[in-house]
Amino acid sequence: MKEIKAFIKPFKVMDVFHHLKDAGFPNLTVSKAEGTGTLKSDETEISTEFSITNTEVAKIEVVCNDSDEEKIVSIINEQARTGDRGDGIIYVSDVQKVYKIKNGRKSDI
Repeated sequence: MKEIKAFIKPFKVMDVFHHLKDAGFPNLTVSKAEGTGTLKSDETEISTEFSITNTEVAKIEVVCNDSDEEKIVSIINEQARTGDRGDGIIYVSDVQKVYKIKNGRKSDI
């Protein structure tokens, strides 16, 4: 199994979500996050909502079968891309085990 984490511009979340859902991947987690990227500017300000930067990003997390990794990454890449600086980044990690909290049993997704 794989865990895919994508940090994207918040206004692109719905595009990514709808395309993932239409492709058969409706289960994901979306979180509000903050990011600095390469932080080349000294003008970054402390925000009242974010503790470090004023650059909001959305984090999308998906756990999937190994065989679905490329499809999901491709959808996120296509739908989150604006062509502007700071479009985001995608990380893919191995998932060793999954347990259902309801019954404590090991599970396949």
